[in-house]
Formats: sequence, structure tokens, C-alpha cells
Amino acid sequence: MNWKELGNTVLGWVTNTGIKILIALIILWIAFKVINKIGKKIGKKLEGSGKLDKTLVKTFVSAGKALAKCLVVLALVGYLGIDTSGVAALIASLGVMVGLAVNGALGNIAGGVLLLVTRPYRVDDYVEVAGQAGTVEAINLVSTKLVTVDNRVVYIPNGSASASNIINYSEKDIRRVDHTFAIAYGSDFNKAKEILQAVMEKNEKVLKDPAPFARVCTQSGGNVELTCRAWTATANYWDVYFDVLENAKNELQAAGIAMPRQQVDVHLHQA
Repeated sequence: MNWKELGNTVLGWVTNTGIKILIALIILWIAFKVINKIGKKIGKKLEGSGKLDKTLVKTFVSAGKALAKCLVVLALVGYLGIDTSGVAALIASLGVMVGLAVNGALGNIAGGVLLLVTRPYRVDDYVEVAGQAGTVEAINLVSTKLVTVDNRVVYIPNGSASASNIINYSEKDIRRVDHTFAIAYGSDFNKAKEILQAVMEKNEKVLKDPAPFARVCTQSGGNVELTCRAWTATANYWDVYFDVLENAKNELQAAGIAMPRQQVDVHLHQA
């Protein structure tokens, strides 16, 4: 091949394939610009509506832009005359590999979407999720952040959170405080019941409606058990819990109501 033939070959490639590549690059640049601009506008519009979580909006917008860019690239590859069947097979294989690698993450993302849609708990609620109890500090896309009463931070994967039993202690405005007190079998249980009833009624944080309740719940060989039930605002739950417990102990002791004690009878037999 002489220089003339080489020049003709290069010129032919430039006038055909080269121009196609140049056009493809220009289209690619413009398409990416347009996709980014449209994605940004859609993201702002969705965030401004306030109907969707900000993290969720950003995730879906990013995924949509990535998908649109991949379609543009595939279309341009076909325009250049490159066989797309091999590329499609490669992308499919990579998709399977990535899917297997991030299967857990995708499950957590799906769980996060489910939690954001169904709202079984919100930020600042005190909940028990997947065996962990604490105040919800944040609901992220892949995990829920809890702060326990002793100030430990627990991150629960949303996949586990959405699939487990959820107890929300803050969803209702009022809660019931339950206590059980045991007295000696020979003690006056009617007097003990009156004392417990009075302790709950004197507490300003105990609601009048529903009314507090004190009754005998169990009788056994050595003691009688009385149950106390008092309703209060959810924010006052622990105050009422400890106030009733402490005041009941003091009042029962002052009234001479004996508490049950474990005892062991030892019998000696002379041989």
C-alpha cells in the first residue's frame, strides 16, 4: 500500500466513520446536558411538593438519569454500526452481578420506601423495632436510626424493620400504666385496694377518665396480688409509673400492710 492509498483510506474513514463519531459525541454531550437539566427540574418540583421524602426523591431522580444516559449510549452505539447484541449481553451480565451484590441493599431500600409510605413511626417517636427500643432520630433510605434511653445509637436496616413487629409507644396521646403489688395473705386486701386507689387518684398526672382501677388479680398460697391501672398522657408515662410505684410502697408500709416474704420451714427429726 502506497501513501496515496493510505491517504484515501484515512480520508474515507474520516468522511464516513469519523463524522459519525463526531456527531455521536456531540449528541452524547447535548443529551447528557438535557437529561441533567430535566432531572434537576423534576427533583426540585418533587421536593417542593412536600409529598415525597427528600432522600427518596434524590435517589429516584439519580436512578432515572442514569437509566436515560444508558439508553442514549446504547442508541449511539447502534448508530455507529457496532453490534449491540454483545453489549446488551454484557450489560445484562453486569446487571445480574450487581443485583446479586446489592441484593441486601435493594431490600433495605425497598423497606425504606415502604416505611416512608406507610409511616408506622415518625421522627421523635419512641418505638420498639426488630427487638431494639429507642427514640427515632432519623429514617434514612437504607436504615432507621434509634437513640436508646441510655443514649446508645442503633442503626436498624429498613429491610429488617419493615419485616418485623413494630411497637409505637408514641402514636397515641394517652397510655396506661400497669402495676402489680403483692401483699401477705393475712393482710387486709380491701384496705390495700383503697390505699392503691387513693394513691392513683391523688396523682395530678393520672387521668380521671378513664378512671384509675385497683382490684385483686391473683390469690396464691402465700400472698394476694393487686393490679393497678392508671391512664395518663403519653409524655407523662414514666413520671406516673415511678410516682405510683414509690407512693404505693410508702402508703402500704405506713398502713401496716405486710409484704409477702419467702420463708423456708426446716423440720429436724431425731433419729
